[in-house]
Amino acid sequence: MLEEQKAKEQKESTRTIYEIRIKGHLSERWADWFEGMTFSHESDGTTALCGPLADQAALHGLLNGIRDLGLELVSVQQTSPNKKEKKE
Repeated sequence: MLEEQKAKEQKESTRTIYEIRIKGHLSERWADWFEGMTFSHESDGTTALCGPLADQAALHGLLNGIRDLGLELVSVQQTSPNKKEKKE
């Protein structure tokens, strides 16, 4: 059991943190659709989605979903967990 926990923590620590900005303020009803991402409504009228993604395939899947919903993508940035902690 301890080995499973260690493996899970190691996998999570290797995930890349992304900040994806979308034009407009998304409703919290979309939270389930963007599983694992936190929402932040910014003063410039955008929504920042922040969170870990397992790999490039997960990133592309999320971006495809944003496109399919007709949302306007403003930016995508790879960030470090430490940067996000300082921001909060």
